[in-house]
Amino acid sequence: MNIYLDEGSLTYTALSRGTAWLDTGNPNAMHDAATYIRVIEERTGLKIACLEEVALRNLWIEVAQVKKISNELGNNSYSQYLNSLN
Repeated sequence: MNIYLDEGSLTYTALSRGTAWLDTGNPNAMHDAATYIRVIEERTGLKIACLEEVALRNLWIEVAQVKKISNELGNNSYSQYLNSLN
């Protein structure tokens, strides 16, 4: 990081309130992160990093495309979540 700082090319992004940064550099940390994601998803009913939802909310794809993707995935909890998106 000092090299980037000396070059003047070091940049950063301040994380907003409510953002969590989780280190996943070892098996225990990976397990902790997965548990955190599972708990948040279960309690909120929302998926974290659902690419289809991100694309839909940004108007990059339409609901019909999300439904098509969902149908291709078969009947599972993820496809059910996709079908709930409007």
